[in-house]
Formats: sequence, structure tokens, C-alpha cells
Amino acid sequence: MRLKSIKLAGFKSFVDPTTVQFPGNMCAVVGPNGCGKSNIIDAVRWVMGESSAKTLRGESMTDVIFNGTTSRQPVSQASIELVFDNAQGKVAGEFAAYNEISVRRVVTRQAQSEYYLNGAKCRRRDITDLFLGTGLGPRSYAIIEQGVVSRLIESKPEELRVFIEEAAGISKYKERRRETESRMRRTAENLERLTDLRDELQRNLSHLDRQARAAEKYAELKSEERTVQSELYAIQWRNLSASRGQVAGEIGALDVKREAARAEVTHTISGLEAARSQQTEAADALNTAQEQYYAIGGEVTRVEQALRFAQERRGELQRDLEQTRSSLDQTRQLLDSDRQRLLEWEGELERSEPALTEFRAQARLGAEALSAADTAMQQWSQNWDGFNERAREPSQAAEVQQSRIAYLEQVLTKLQERSQKHEAEWEALSSEPADEAVPPLSAKIEQADTEIESREGEMATLRGQLTESQSAIERSRQQQDDIRAALQERRGHIASLTALQEAASDDRERAALGDWIETESLQSDGTVYASLEVDAGWETAIEQVLGEALSAQLLAEVDVRGLAGIAALPSGAFVVDNKLQLAGDVAGTLAAHVRGPARVRSWLQSVLVAENLDEAQRLCQDLSPGQSVVTPDGHWLGAGWHRRRSESDTAAGMLARQSQLEALQSEFEGKRSEADELEKRISDLLKTRVELEKQATQAQKAQQTAVNERAELVAEQRAAATKVEQVMQRRKRLKSDIEETQRQYEQEQSNLADARKHLSESLDQMELDRNERERLQRERTTLTEQLTRQREASREASDALVRAELQSQNLDTQVKTLKEGIGRMEAQLRDLESRETELTGTLPQSDDPDAENKARLTELLEQRLVAEGELNSQRTRVGEIDNSLRELEASRMKQEQAVQGIQSNIERLRLQETESSVRLETLAEEITKRDAVPQEIASALPEEASEAEWQEKVDRAGARINRLGPINLAAIDEHAKASERKQYLDAQNDDLVAALATLQSAIRKIDKETRQRFKDTFDQINTGFAELFPRVFGGGTACLEMTGDDLLDTGVAIFARPPGKKNSTIHLLSGGEKAMTAIALVFSIFQLNPAPFCMLDEVDAPLDDANVGRYARMVREMSEKVQFVFITHNKITMEAADQLMGVTMQEPGVSRLVTVDVEKAAQLAAS
Repeated sequence: MRLKSIKLAGFKSFVDPTTVQFPGNMCAVVGPNGCGKSNIIDAVRWVMGESSAKTLRGESMTDVIFNGTTSRQPVSQASIELVFDNAQGKVAGEFAAYNEISVRRVVTRQAQSEYYLNGAKCRRRDITDLFLGTGLGPRSYAIIEQGVVSRLIESKPEELRVFIEEAAGISKYKERRRETESRMRRTAENLERLTDLRDELQRNLSHLDRQARAAEKYAELKSEERTVQSELYAIQWRNLSASRGQVAGEIGALDVKREAARAEVTHTISGLEAARSQQTEAADALNTAQEQYYAIGGEVTRVEQALRFAQERRGELQRDLEQTRSSLDQTRQLLDSDRQRLLEWEGELERSEPALTEFRAQARLGAEALSAADTAMQQWSQNWDGFNERAREPSQAAEVQQSRIAYLEQVLTKLQERSQKHEAEWEALSSEPADEAVPPLSAKIEQADTEIESREGEMATLRGQLTESQSAIERSRQQQDDIRAALQERRGHIASLTALQEAASDDRERAALGDWIETESLQSDGTVYASLEVDAGWETAIEQVLGEALSAQLLAEVDVRGLAGIAALPSGAFVVDNKLQLAGDVAGTLAAHVRGPARVRSWLQSVLVAENLDEAQRLCQDLSPGQSVVTPDGHWLGAGWHRRRSESDTAAGMLARQSQLEALQSEFEGKRSEADELEKRISDLLKTRVELEKQATQAQKAQQTAVNERAELVAEQRAAATKVEQVMQRRKRLKSDIEETQRQYEQEQSNLADARKHLSESLDQMELDRNERERLQRERTTLTEQLTRQREASREASDALVRAELQSQNLDTQVKTLKEGIGRMEAQLRDLESRETELTGTLPQSDDPDAENKARLTELLEQRLVAEGELNSQRTRVGEIDNSLRELEASRMKQEQAVQGIQSNIERLRLQETESSVRLETLAEEITKRDAVPQEIASALPEEASEAEWQEKVDRAGARINRLGPINLAAIDEHAKASERKQYLDAQNDDLVAALATLQSAIRKIDKETRQRFKDTFDQINTGFAELFPRVFGGGTACLEMTGDDLLDTGVAIFARPPGKKNSTIHLLSGGEKAMTAIALVFSIFQLNPAPFCMLDEVDAPLDDANVGRYARMVREMSEKVQFVFITHNKITMEAADQLMGVTMQEPGVSRLVTVDVEKAAQLAAS
């Protein structure tokens, strides 16, 4: 298995689709810093499942998406695809048959990552499982980036162990162990929760029986409480109805009183308007007087200010003139003094010039002598550096050759031991059969696949049935809700019609008649209107003719005339016997339109019918005595009389309402039957759904069992095939290793002879260089003394020159500054003389310049006295009018307060009325919720029933309920369900205990295999590390040691001693030595379990040329088995590559690839 190519698009700086081909096993990626070389390694790490943005040099996973440049827009996603050549079948499992495997990862700006395996979408876990045991992964030893080499050596023992595990191929065992431990942990947690549930259920079962008995008692008491509460609400409803009428009367009386008070307020407001008119006129006159007074006062103020300003101005001019003359005298004195000082400093400056010239000449001679001495010293330094450079080569060569000789001697010994070990292992493997029979498990796997497909089909069918069942339940419940709403609507309508029917008769009269019938031991057949069946359209005519008789009580099997207690019949009562048999013809009479008691129909035989009023009037002309005519709309005519019922008649609409009531009751019963059927249907559907859920659960368990069995069969088959493959591969590797060991032995013997020859030559040259070093050191002493003397002389001359130049510069600066000051004082003197002349001309010459303003001020003061008198007169008048207005305003406010008081009382009473109405509605709703009508309950209660008495009944019922304590109304059903759940949980507990034992057994088996594989791998890597370390360093020793005794979690420590050193810890090594040690360790891992490819990012950076050469040779040797992709800046490493790939960034921020085949380029150059 090898990496064939990488396809990048939108990843970091590779914005354009780019394909990186890897045709050989030695591919070098080169380019300047920052061009995007390391992005190729980041791409490989990212595709293999790296989830840490920090590891990829970013802050979030979306940072890997190209973010744009000054000339390019950002892209929306990044995509990387790795293409592997799997011709050798390195990847096991279902992908072993593929010659080419592609792994792709795509990430969008929304931070959503998607993985694809051979074009099919998959999980990140699938990518990780694909490379388990191959040495590949996002953080495996196959990818060594910048800084990882030193971190590998300095890593903690437990971190270094990870590399050994990956080489041993036990990462998949650890993954299986983690999964098994996770399942064990979940199983133990489930078992613990299950035990708690079972204990809790056992405790609950003992309480549920007692709770069920309490629930029955609670239901009985609750029914009693609801009845008493409804009666209490009815009493409150009746009392509120009475009080609301009283409040309405009080509101009417207050309305009359409020209107009278408003009339008084209107009269007062008229008086206020007249007074305000007078106030406006007086205010206008007052404003005019104020304006005149304030105008005269302003003119007086202006004249006074003019007088004060003139006096102040004369004083200021006099003071300025005196100050200006004083400044003139001082300026003339300072100017004379500065001119004298300027003459003195200019003379001193001329006398210092000859000395300054002498100091400059001495400083120039000292600098020239110092330069000559310094040049001689630099020449000696160059000679010394050249000598050291020449002398270092023989010394280094001798040291290298000594280390190389020691190393080669150890290598020859190790090669002999390795050859003997490989030959012994070859003989042992040759005695085993070349092939082993793989268990014939394919048939069982196919059978398991068939079972899984069957179970999946069964589950799909059950899911469909469950969905259909749920839909049917929801539809039925919707129908049930609709029917319940219709029942509620019809129940309310029936209650309303019943209340209207009962309102047609007086409650007290009906109650008294009921008592009389009970006293006389009579039987009532109900009311007359309830016993009649009237043809449509004739209800109004029947109500017109029968009137109050419609509310009469029908007495069964009795003659009213023979009753002994007929004298005690209550006032207003109406009874009718029901014994009469109808005789005679009823055609053309009102009796023909009625079915019911014969006694009632007999009353209607004498009433003829007419379709309209005109026909009725014609029939009136031929009526017999006792006959009359009625029309359908209620016109009742007789001989000389005509009657039509009042709309307020209590019997109006009774028959129509009775018909509607009977129809509603019939419809109500039908809907209730339909609701019962739906309830039964929903119950059947719920039972069916529960059964389907049980079947689905069983099918799912069966499917999971089949999946587990298939996984075990596949794992067993893969293990057997892997074991056979490992034996065959090991044979091939042993044969190749034996041949390679023999070739290396011969090569190292030749290298040992060359090393001894080079050592002798280097020692001879070192003796010749020793004499030359002593001569150069004597010459350095002489030159150093001369240079020191010249530096001291040059420094003294320079210091004298600096002091002289500073003194000359100070005098020159002082002269210039003094000249500027003299110029400024001369200008100031001219300004002061001009100011003196100006002030002298400005001062006034008159003795009294303010006489005119003083006369004007006297005249204005007299005018202000007159205006002030007029102003006071107008203010007095305005005050009198204001007093009158305040009195009227006070009267108006008092009257309005009276109106507001009445209004407040009205609003308070209306609020009481509204509150009573709202309370009545609330009470009616509460009673209706209990399936009752307020009027019925109120009429059935005695008149003397009080709220306090019924509230006490409610409290007593509530207290009895409270004494029962908390009640569980569903206790009986809960007890049955809890018992069933207890049995189910007991069965689950047994299953979990068995599963936990199975998982513990699996853990022990995994641990045993892990220990053995880790021990074998550690020993082999340690041997390889001890062999490679001397090759890398040219000598020295190194080994790996375990830090603990338990092979499952012991750490691994590195011990390394380069040739000639006895360091106690690896941390004392230099950076280059740590890098070389890490290279030896990584390559020893590759020798044992080579990953398909290895990526090295500037691993050779800390190495010198000699060590880079060794590193390049080792990579070249191992490239026969492992594919290497390395990033480098070193020319020696580049020369070892077969393929050079240059990464450029001609366009800022965008990486591009240039590929060169080194072998073809060499052939082209040679031709």
C-alpha cells in the first residue's frame, strides 16, 4: 500500500484544484518559507480525521478553508482526497479486494465535515478503523512535522508508549477494549439504576392498596362537596340578582341630582366670563402704563451710564500715558547695556580661532595612526580565522573517523547476531505449514445476512403498521373532540330551553301545586304542553287558544270534580284530569291539528280553523253558539269579539320550544352513543398499538442479535486470514533481511578499512598545524599593544578638540542671541514713542465735557415721577378685578366638587353593578361546569337559605376530604401496572448480570493479547533502535526501557549516549543530537512495522552536513520498503530525492505546484 496522489481544492493556500502525484518512493517538496509546503502534510493529517484546529495551526476547523486574498474571494468549502494504491492488499477487511482506495473529506463554512470512502459517504470512525494497525492516523509516527522530532524525544513515558502501540498494531485492540469498557460501564450503570427501580417499585406496591381504598372514599366525599358548592353558588347568584336591581334604582336618583348641580355650575361660569372680560381691559391699560414707565427708566439709565463711562475713560488714558513714559526710560537703559556687551564678546571670539585650528590638526594625525594599527589587527584576525578553519577539518575528521570505527565494529557484531537470529527464526517458520485453513464461515455469514434482511423487512412492516395505527388513533381522537364539543353545545342549548319553559310558570305556584298533588296522593302525567304533539305552523294558534292551560298539570286516572281536597287547590293552580274519551268529528277544527290528551283536544273541537284573517271573518258569520275561529298566526275571532295574544305572554313559544327541546334531546342521545362507540374504538386501537410496539421491540432485539452474531463470525474469519497472511509476510521479510544483512556486513567491513586510513592522515595534519598556531599567537600580542597605545593618543586629541569647539560655539551663539535682543528692543522703543504721542493727543481739553448729559438727566427724572403715579393707579384697579375673579372661581370649584361627588357615587354604584354582573356570570359558569342550571338550583333551595350556612357545609365537606390526606386517584391502575413492571424489571436484571459477565470475559481476553503483542513489539523496536543509533551517530549506545511492570499501562523511556559522552538524561543532549536520536527511533519502528508511507517536515533542519548525509542515506535505504515524502531546504537531502516538487507563491497567498523528475532531468542534462 502506498500513497498515489493528493487532490487539494480550497484547502488553506491551495485554492485552485491541485493534484500532487507521488510516482516514486523518494519525493521531496521544496520551496521558500511561507509558500505552503507544510499545508500538504496538514492536508494528509486532516483527511485522516484530525479534529484539533490547533494541531493544524488554526483556531477553528473552518480556518483550513481558503480565506481569500487582495485579488481573490474566499471559497465556501475545502476538499482533500487521498488516493492509495492497495495492489498488495495491505488494508484488510471489506476493502482488501480494491486495488485503489480513496479517502476524501469536505468541510464547509458552517463547520460541517463530511467523509467519503471510495466515493461513498461514511463516518469519521470508518476512516479511523480503516487505518487501525497500519501505522497511519492523524497523529501517528508516520507523519513527523516540524518540532515533532524534539517533542518525541522529550515526551512523557506514557506518550511515547502510544508510538509503540501503533507499531504493534494493538490500537485496534485498545479501541475494542475501550468500547467493551464503555459497554461494561453502561451495563453497570443500567444495572445500578435497575436495582434502584426494583427496590423503589417494591416499596411502592405496599402503599398502593391503601391508597386505592382512600381514593374511593375521596370520590364519594368529593361528589358531596361539589353538590353543596353548587348550592352555595346558587344562593350567591340569587342574592346578587336582588342587590343589582336595588343599585340600579339608586343610580337613577343620583342622575337627577347631578343634572341640577350642573345647572348651577353653568350660571357661575357665565359670571366668570364677564369678570374675565373686565380683567383683560384693565390688564391692557396696566401694560401701557408699564411700557411708558419702563421706557423713561431705560432712558434715565442710559444717560447715567454715559456720564460714568466718560469719567472712567479720562482716568484710564492718564494712567496709560504715565506707564508708557516709564517704559521708554527703562528700554533706553537696557539697549545701551546690550550694545556694550556685544563689542566685548565679538573680540573674544576672534582671539579663540588660532587655538582651534591647532587642535584640529592634532586630532587628524592621531586618527590616521589609529586607523593603520586597526588595519594591521584586522589582517591578523583574517589570517587567524583562515588558519582555524583549515585546522578544524583534520580534527573533526579524526573525531568522526574514531566514532565511525567504533560504530562499524559494533555494527559488524550486531549484523552477525542478527543474521544468526534471522536464520533461526527462518528455520522455525519453515517447520510450520505455509497455509492454514480458514474456517468455512462464509455460509454462516450469508445465513446471518439473510436473517438481518428478514428482520429489517419485518421491522419496516411493523413501523408502517405503527404509523398507520397512530394516524387512526389521532383521527379518532379528533372526531371524539368534535363530538364532545357538539355534546357540550347541545347540553347548553337544552339547559337554556328548559330554563325558558320553566320560567313560563311561577316557581312558587308550581312548587305549591306539587305539594298539593303529593298531599292528595295523586299521580301527575306532566304538563299539558309536554303531552301535546302539534302540526307544524299551528303552535301559535294552540298557544293563543289554550293560554295558561298549557302549563296545567295532567292528573292520571282521576275525575277532578270528585276530588275531596279540591278546595285546598293552591291559588293560581290549574289541573286537568285525563279520563275523557274524545267524541264527535274533529275535522275542520283546531283539534285536528293536535295529538294528545282527549280532555285537551275536546276544548279545541269548538274552535274552527282558517288559513288567514279574511277567511276567519267569513266563517264568523255562520258560527254556532260556543264556536270560534283561529288562524295560524294567532288571530282568534268569535261572535262579536277578536283577540290576539300579547308578545309578553308567558306562554308564548312554549310549544315551539318543546318541539325543539325534544329534537335536541334526541340528537344529544345520538351523539352520546356515537361518542361511546368512538371511545371503544380508540381503546381497541390503543391495544393494537401496544401489541405492535411489543412485536417491534422483539423484532429489533432479534435483528440486533443477528447483527452481533454476524460481526463475531466476520471477526473470526478475518483473524484466521490475518494470521495466515502474517506468517507468509514474515517469511518474505526474513528472507529479504538475511540477504540484506549479508550485503551490509560486507559493505561495513570495507567502510571500516577506509575509516582507519582516513584517521591516520588526519592525525599527521594536526601535528603540522600546532606550530603555525603558536606563531600567530605571538604576533597577536605585539599588534594588540600597538593598537592600545594609538587608541589612547587619539582619544586625548579628540577630547581637546571637542572642548575648544564647544567654547567657540557657545561664544558665537551668545553673540547672535544678543544681536537679536538689541533689534527687538529698538523696535519696542519706537512703539513706545508712538504710543506716547497718541495718548497725549487723545486726552480732552475742556473743563466740563458732560454738561449736556446732566441737563437731559434732570428732565427725564421729572417725567418718570408722572409715569409712576399712573402705573400705581392701574395696578389698584387690576387687583380689585382679580379679587372678584377669585371669589367666582372659588364658587365654581365648590359647585364642580359637588358635581364630582355625585358623579363619583354614580360611578361607584355602576362599578358595583358591573361587579355584580361579572360575579353573576362567574357564578353561572361555575354552576354550569357542574352540569346544572342556576335557576333550577336556586328555586329548589329554601328562601331562608343563607351563604354562611352553606359555606359552613362546604367547609365541613372540605375538612373531611382534607382529613383523608393526599389521595392517589389512579392507585388501582398504578398497582396493576407496577406489578407488571416489577416482573419485567426482574427479567431485565437477569439479562444485565449475564451480559456483564460476558463483557468481563472479553476484557480479560483482550488484555492477554495486548500484553503479548506489546512485549514482542517492544523487544524488536529496542533491538532495532540499539542498532540504528550507532549508525546515525557514528558510535554510542541507546535503548528503550519500561517504566512500570504492568504491560497494559507502563510507560517507555529513552536512554541515549552519543560517542564520547556519559550524560545521565536525554534532556542534556543538544537539539541536533535529539533530532538524530528521534530519527533512529522512528526508523527502528518503521523497520518493524513500516507504515505505507512516511512524511517528514524539515526533520533535517537542526542537522549539520555530515549528519544530513547519514540521514539521507538511511532514508534512501529504507525507501525500498517505505514510501517517503519529505519537506526540506537542504541541498544534500534534495539530491537524494527521485522526484522534486516545488511549491511557489507567485500570486500572493496562492500556492502552485511544479514537479521535476530528477532521474529524467539528469538524463536530459547528460544528453
